[in-house]
Amino acid sequence: MTSGVGALWSHRNSLRILVRRDLAVKYQQSLLGYLWSLIEPLGMGAIYFFVFGVLYSGDTSRHLGQAAGSYPLYLITGIFAWMWTSSALSEATNALTGQARLITTMNVPRQVFPIGRIAGRFAEYAAGLPILAAIAAVYAAQGRIHPGWSLLALPLAVAVQGMLLVGLALLLSAANVLMRDIERFMRLVIRLLFYATPIIYPLSLVRESAAPGWVKVAYELNPLVGIFQLHHAIWYPDQFPGARLLATTIAVSLLVLVAGWWAFRRLEPAVLKEL
Repeated sequence: MTSGVGALWSHRNSLRILVRRDLAVKYQQSLLGYLWSLIEPLGMGAIYFFVFGVLYSGDTSRHLGQAAGSYPLYLITGIFAWMWTSSALSEATNALTGQARLITTMNVPRQVFPIGRIAGRFAEYAAGLPILAAIAAVYAAQGRIHPGWSLLALPLAVAVQGMLLVGLALLLSAANVLMRDIERFMRLVIRLLFYATPIIYPLSLVRESAAPGWVKVAYELNPLVGIFQLHHAIWYPDQFPGARLLATTIAVSLLVLVAGWWAFRRLEPAVLKEL
């Protein structure tokens, strides 16, 4: 894996070119261009705010803690990070099948192609951070949030989420070449993960629910739970994951990264033969 990372680093310019190409192709026929990467999460945030912040405001606010007075910011923070996750997994799954000719002609590590999809979607996430900061500034001026040391949760959340997504991208992209059902299966998994992760609702709602204990334990084994708690903790320190949840999140994400890299290298000969 060390030699593979070194080879990938030596071809970082190729990765940069692929990311720029993917972004250009994605938005070249679009009138609003990169604005779509902001409009979609903001639109989703408005819908969920109407449902949970207006129609069910009483049930929601009881579990939000510090976020009770700034629920739209809580929503947008989670949805921006979720758009990176869902788009990256969807596009990384067919990163090899959709670029077969390029993969078989370019002399670069094949990991560049799925990782490029992760990097491209991160660029869209990063483009939305100024919008997120502007919304936070409004609530900070009103005294509803008090950003401080908790802002350091952002680089930690991005680093752990990046590890997890790269590992999943390598595993799914290689497996999808050999089993094309993976792409269809992931559409269902992504929908399930959205509701199985504390994005639009707080983690305390799950912990205080009447669900069996083993269900709660299994729920928190999902590394996205700790990752999204870190994203929410940027503005709300009371959402910062506990030591056990944080350790579980980092350990599982690192394990997925190693397993994904190993599986990609083992499947690479079969993948190239299939392509």
